[in-house]
Amino acid sequence: MAEHEHVRVAVIGSGFGGLGAAVRLRREGVTDFVVLERAGSVGGTWRDNSYPGCACDVPSHLYSFSFAPHPDWPRTFSGQEHIRAYLEHVTDVFGLRPHLRFDSEVKMMTWNGAKLRWDIETSSGSLSADVVVSATGPLSDPKIPEVPGLDSFPGKVFHSARWDHDYDLRGKRVAMVGTGASAIQIVPAIQPEVGHLTLFQRTPPWVLPRVDRAITGPERALHRALPFTAKARRGLLWGIRELQVQAFTKHPDELGFVEQLAKRNMGRAIKDPALRAKLTPDYRIGCKRILLSSEYYPALARPNVHVVASGLSEIRGSTVVAADGSEAEVDAIIFGTGFHVTDMPIAERVVGAEGKTLAEAWKGGMEALRGASAAGFPNWLTIIGPNTGLGNSSMILMIESQLNYMADFLRQLDVLGGRAALDARPGAVAAWNRRVQERMRRTVWNTGGCTSWYLDPSGRNTTIWPGTTTEFRRATRRVDLAEYELLRVPAGEAAEVGA
Repeated sequence: MAEHEHVRVAVIGSGFGGLGAAVRLRREGVTDFVVLERAGSVGGTWRDNSYPGCACDVPSHLYSFSFAPHPDWPRTFSGQEHIRAYLEHVTDVFGLRPHLRFDSEVKMMTWNGAKLRWDIETSSGSLSADVVVSATGPLSDPKIPEVPGLDSFPGKVFHSARWDHDYDLRGKRVAMVGTGASAIQIVPAIQPEVGHLTLFQRTPPWVLPRVDRAITGPERALHRALPFTAKARRGLLWGIRELQVQAFTKHPDELGFVEQLAKRNMGRAIKDPALRAKLTPDYRIGCKRILLSSEYYPALARPNVHVVASGLSEIRGSTVVAADGSEAEVDAIIFGTGFHVTDMPIAERVVGAEGKTLAEAWKGGMEALRGASAAGFPNWLTIIGPNTGLGNSSMILMIESQLNYMADFLRQLDVLGGRAALDARPGAVAAWNRRVQERMRRTVWNTGGCTSWYLDPSGRNTTIWPGTTTEFRRATRRVDLAEYELLRVPAGEAAEVGA
């Protein structure tokens, strides 16, 4: 970086959110921006998660940008390598590479009230920006539980999002900790080659069949020749999921039929009554994310797999000990234990107008106006912010809605003219989040009887959007200036950005 580089916008992260923001900036005529990426390539979670079997549980044609349709998806549910290749393709097609700053992890972002800008320190140098768009995502920082004895374990240890491809699992005794979306893909992928697999399951997931297939050559040719057919396919996938939302948000009892489908899926592969009892959840389906797999249950029924219906509590040498007292000797431990979602580490590196970090401001729980703006953090927007997650559809839909909001935020600053900043009013943030939490009360995520990663330590759901993607798009179509305080450079202060 230059000795002191100043840009109009600094985007943090180069996953779907960051690249989407970069494309939208260019389409809005904004070219004075950088994308700061801590790694050496684009892709975000689809770069970091490269474990065996890694794939998306949202159909390919819906899990892609509406402005960058891809007629050549090879499967109805794409694998990690295909999604990562798509993001590289988007980067090239939209000319984003000149804006990328790789190996530039953000160490600190500090609001400079005198100059109305963000001063940013990265691992490759410092810069400043009028506006920051934080697109680090909620699935970027792995969470490994503190297990007594883990430090002295003599074997191999890694998280699913930091897979060690140099470690040969063939014939090894492996402990898989966790039964979330990653684990149900990893287990059937590694089961045939490991010597023995011990699965530590604190809470069993609901699993439906994953109806995946190769997309035929004629289908792809049709989508290339007649792009409206791919658009229609995407629209159908979207519409079905919009119709499903009512069951999740207003009528959780209607999900009982889906539970029966999940039980039948289990019953086809799991014949042992004792194992079936271990794998049957005691909460309403949908309370945790519904998982999709046609191979998970068959893998668990294999003789070299043992399911421990308990969490990992202790490690003694090479012996892993479950909370129920059962033990197993293992050569490797793989954690599929999720990410820092309700306590995003980036929040500790953002210092706002009052000198406190975003983590301190969110100590009582994350909250942001329309999922984007936090009070006391002017000209700072987040993509996939608080209460923007989905339980049944594609996050790309929510990202694109937030990009609409970002674009209008910048337009409003242009209209206001001069050195200006917009800071979300605390009352507006509180009012927005009060409405969100009121709607959340009757949803399956709050009433389904489970403890999920959607909830923060106080039991408040700060991650999921309690409505349709259409409702969210309407709510984020434009910025309401009445919800913001306008800031100007204080009289007598240096207004020149380079000063």
